[in-house]
Amino acid sequence: MISTDSPKRFFSHTLTQVLTHKPVLRVSDAVQMQKEWSFAKTHPLLTGLYRRLFTMLSPEELVGHLQEVLETHEVNWQHVLSCVSTLVICLPEAQQLVKDWVARLLARAFENCDLDSMVTAFLVVRQAALEGPSVFPSYADWFQASFGSSRGSHCCSKKTLVFLFKFLSDLVPFEAPRYMQAHILHPPLVPSKYRSLLTDYVTLAKTRLADLKVSLENMGLYEDLSSARDVTEPHSQAHQDVEKAIAVFEHTGRIPSAVMEASIFRRPYYTAHFLPALLTPRVLPKTPDPRAALIESLRRADKIPPSLYSAYCQACSTAEEKKPESAAPGMKVEAVRAEGPLGPLAAALRELRAAMTDPTQYDVVAARVAVVSERLGAALGRAEEDGSSGGSQIQLSVLTPGLEQQEREVADLLLTCFCQNLVVASSFASPDRQGPWASRLVTAMCGRRLLPVVLTRLCQLLRHQGPSLSASHVLGLAALVVHLAESGSVLPEVRVGLPAPAEGLSVAEFFSSLLTFRTSETSLFCLKFCTAVISYSLCKYSSLSRDTLCSCLSPALVKKFQFIILRLFPEARDPLCPEDTADPPWRPLCRPSADWQQAALCLWKQRTFQELLKEKEFHLTYRDWLRLELEIQPEVDCLSDTERWDFQQWAIHEYFLPKPSAAGGCDGDLQVACAVLVDVLIDFRQSSKSYNYSENSDLVLSGCSGNRDIFSRLQEMAAGLEQGPGAPRSCCPPQGHFLFGVFRRRLQALASGWDAAARLQRQRELLAYKWILLGLPPSIVVGRPQAGRPAAPDCTEFFHLVNSELRNFSHGSALTHDLTVHFFRGLLSACSQSGDPSLTADLVLTACQTECPLVLTSALLWWPRLEPELRSRWRRCLQGPLPQELQRLWEAQRFGRSCLLPDPASPAPGPAWLSAAALYFEIQRAGKDSVKSQLERLGCQGEELVVFLFFFSLMGLLSSHLTPHGRPRRAVDTPKALDICAEILGCLEKRRVSWLVLFQLTETGGGLGHVLLRLAPDQHVRLLPFAFYSLLSYFDEDALTREDAFLHVAVDMYLKLIRLFVAGETSALSTVASRSREHRGQGDPVGLITEARRFLLRSIPRCPKESFSNVAEVTRRRSLCCVCRRANESAVDTALPLRGEPGGAALALWPLTCWAVVASFPVPRPRVSGGCTRLSTVGFLQLLATSADCDPDVRAALLSRRQAGPDADLYREPRLF
Repeated sequence: MISTDSPKRFFSHTLTQVLTHKPVLRVSDAVQMQKEWSFAKTHPLLTGLYRRLFTMLSPEELVGHLQEVLETHEVNWQHVLSCVSTLVICLPEAQQLVKDWVARLLARAFENCDLDSMVTAFLVVRQAALEGPSVFPSYADWFQASFGSSRGSHCCSKKTLVFLFKFLSDLVPFEAPRYMQAHILHPPLVPSKYRSLLTDYVTLAKTRLADLKVSLENMGLYEDLSSARDVTEPHSQAHQDVEKAIAVFEHTGRIPSAVMEASIFRRPYYTAHFLPALLTPRVLPKTPDPRAALIESLRRADKIPPSLYSAYCQACSTAEEKKPESAAPGMKVEAVRAEGPLGPLAAALRELRAAMTDPTQYDVVAARVAVVSERLGAALGRAEEDGSSGGSQIQLSVLTPGLEQQEREVADLLLTCFCQNLVVASSFASPDRQGPWASRLVTAMCGRRLLPVVLTRLCQLLRHQGPSLSASHVLGLAALVVHLAESGSVLPEVRVGLPAPAEGLSVAEFFSSLLTFRTSETSLFCLKFCTAVISYSLCKYSSLSRDTLCSCLSPALVKKFQFIILRLFPEARDPLCPEDTADPPWRPLCRPSADWQQAALCLWKQRTFQELLKEKEFHLTYRDWLRLELEIQPEVDCLSDTERWDFQQWAIHEYFLPKPSAAGGCDGDLQVACAVLVDVLIDFRQSSKSYNYSENSDLVLSGCSGNRDIFSRLQEMAAGLEQGPGAPRSCCPPQGHFLFGVFRRRLQALASGWDAAARLQRQRELLAYKWILLGLPPSIVVGRPQAGRPAAPDCTEFFHLVNSELRNFSHGSALTHDLTVHFFRGLLSACSQSGDPSLTADLVLTACQTECPLVLTSALLWWPRLEPELRSRWRRCLQGPLPQELQRLWEAQRFGRSCLLPDPASPAPGPAWLSAAALYFEIQRAGKDSVKSQLERLGCQGEELVVFLFFFSLMGLLSSHLTPHGRPRRAVDTPKALDICAEILGCLEKRRVSWLVLFQLTETGGGLGHVLLRLAPDQHVRLLPFAFYSLLSYFDEDALTREDAFLHVAVDMYLKLIRLFVAGETSALSTVASRSREHRGQGDPVGLITEARRFLLRSIPRCPKESFSNVAEVTRRRSLCCVCRRANESAVDTALPLRGEPGGAALALWPLTCWAVVASFPVPRPRVSGGCTRLSTVGFLQLLATSADCDPDVRAALLSRRQAGPDADLYREPRLF
């Protein structure tokens, strides 16, 4: 009997003879030539010999034998390095062993300054890196990881650093430019005191690159140093960069950052190579394509020289004239290009398919896959293909995925080959006995350039062509998806265009997102694909741990399978029998006459799959089910209306409602089910999915283009809560109605602030709330009175929503018509259930006067449309006259209408602000250009009413500035609104009625501010200073300056106006003014600030001493003047020049600078008087007067007034009005 040691010794001896045969090549030869010794380029007889010699030796023995031969013999470097390539290709276990071997070689090299170990380590690493990132890290990554940190062995001492750089310098005459570029761009970490060593090497390498006519400046924008191929010519790389830049621009709509950086920091390459490649003359399309759009964007950004752009346009015009003659040659070139590189790739794929007759022969399959990987680079024509795909993001467009013709042909070749190989392999063995051929081929597809191509093609097939795929395609692509998900941890995230979440997706999540249920065809395809993916995974990884299986399956895909099988098959909704232990249906699926529905049911009943569903990550929760059901389009659903209703009723009430929350259910709480449904509806309405079917404009405008039946289920459940046997007779549970609880929680999670993004996000959220609120019973808004008691229903939550949120998005001083009607319908509903309907209505509307006056002004605005319904329903249901408070609304509306008639005006009901609102809305409805006659007809109706009318006119003025092209029936243009304000102001001044109180409103004290501030959006209230100084030309300055409070209000408004300007809140006004020709010049904040300053300068000398007597000066720091002067100088540099006044911007912004400096000092806060915090007027004006250089006029005016003042102590605590 022969022992096993004898064959091993023979194979080891034979391998030694091969490795040492004719050792004529030197190390320098190996450095120069090793790129030609990769596995794919080595003769098949030699690689075949290696594979046979490997059969008797373990990977550890092979690596040890290689090390021993290299240490004891002169070797043939070509044979040694080709053996290394074969080793890492055919024996995956050897890959880590080679990495460990290289690490030991480096450690020994630096420890003993051993040159042989250093040479061996670099040659072995470069050789293994030639086989691609699926086998070994790229050389650039390895070099950076080994020498780019302080943990490297080279950092031990100066001796090791000298040794490293001497070795790298010795390599320079022989190595390829790509390696020197990697050393320069990813240099070793060197202590600062030895920086000269690195500098000397970089100089030497750059000199060598210059000799080779390779420039770092001419490197491509997207060139990858991971490849060991020869450096691409600049003009060739430029064409690749142009294609990549166009792809990025098409996805983002912005000029790629790499292009912008190159136009500044890499100008030679940008102008000499990139722009000529981008501006290649061609026949321009009628509709600008992404290339044309990128060119236009660069031209507008002044990144294309005008002469070069003119030449490009002229050349394109010439190409247009020669179009008929040049069409035929172009087609021939395309045909030749398509036939060239794809032929070898197709041949390599055919050889791989032939090896599938025995997929367990790993070395044969691995060799074929290595050849395929080599041919892929040539087929794609990309030097960066060898780079790893990790560490970046892939950008795709799901709705319009696009590929170039050659990219699509390469992807189709690969995918077809994979599907055919799977069918062939599955006919011989089950997935768990097919070996790792699929993983190796998928790894070859994960290159930096190829992976986006493969993912884009899969997106086209799965999302847009899924129902038309054959059974073999479904099986093959399903297996491909499983193996891509298996490699997900090392693959980049995928960023897709709409519809998609803002963050990136893992590869597994990306594939799951491609499966939709919009139509019956896509639903059936989703069932097939999910069945194939899960069945393949269960078969492939049946012997592995549960964690491994879970890592290869996307939870979203498993949830979609549960959703669709429960939806389509009523028998799947029944409890499973314990004896259902069917095997995964992979083999039946491979038959030509496969029954997919039966296979899906078989998988559903399979015990392993049911045990998998017990994992928390695979639970189909109530929220998940709602999201998926919302995607269904009822008009193209595979279920009828009745079947869909039955399914939804079963899912909600029988499946998810009784389920415990830990399993994704609602714990039997119908209120929780309603709250989750509302939450999901709002999210779906705001997601891009709800706008995915924009061809139906009605659905999009309704806010939800998905399954409208889900909202019907919410209405049913909400009615059940209101009317069910357990429903309370009070208006809502003690903790409040669930709907307002959802609204409150979501609003608290939103970003606060008044910038445009925050406002738009909040407005979109509130539109969703309004949509849901209007679709539910109005009793939710008003509630129901308690049984047997005439107490008013509790409207606190609705009032809070109106005052805190809806008010800020109302139109002036009123809610929208639909929301107003909904409230009053709820009020009538509550009255119908009350023992005293009139008293209930009066109590609610009386509460509105103090708690939510916006409801009453809304009723006045919409009264012509609201009154008929109110009267008819009250008369029909309650048999009596309108309650007193509803009658008050009618009287207020009658008063406002009578003021516009020639007859004497009817008396104004109280409160005065209610009558003033009615009158203003009637003026607005009538489109009056003048209100003088109406003001005269008021007679002795009361001065307070005119003040309130002035307030509503101010709100109208601001609304006209903010929305000049508002709704046609309610729009008031700015000149008309300004004239109305001026006439009311004149009436007040004529009657000697003080109106300054409107600009000093506060919530505290229960005064006017408590009501009026709830009648205007916060933005309008903050813009009151703009309205104040818009009326500047209509002020009676003589009368105003006699009022003690005027100077304080004027300066307070001036300060607030400046703060609004600095905060950017006046930009909306100036933007509207600039867009509208008739308003141009009326919304110029800087001009208004200048006029306000001039007004103050005129008014200060005319104010009586009493205007100053109640004001003390602000504590002044001795260094304040110089600080303000320096700050003002920086402000002047960026200020806008004012028309007709040189240096006007400086004078306008000077008070702002002083105010900012004062605010920065840690002085005590001003005291609060009358609920309002005010800046000391004289203190601020004194601050203006401290610098004669910046504002001498103000200084002179104020010093004269200050000398006459009773108190000039600058160091006293400030006193306020």
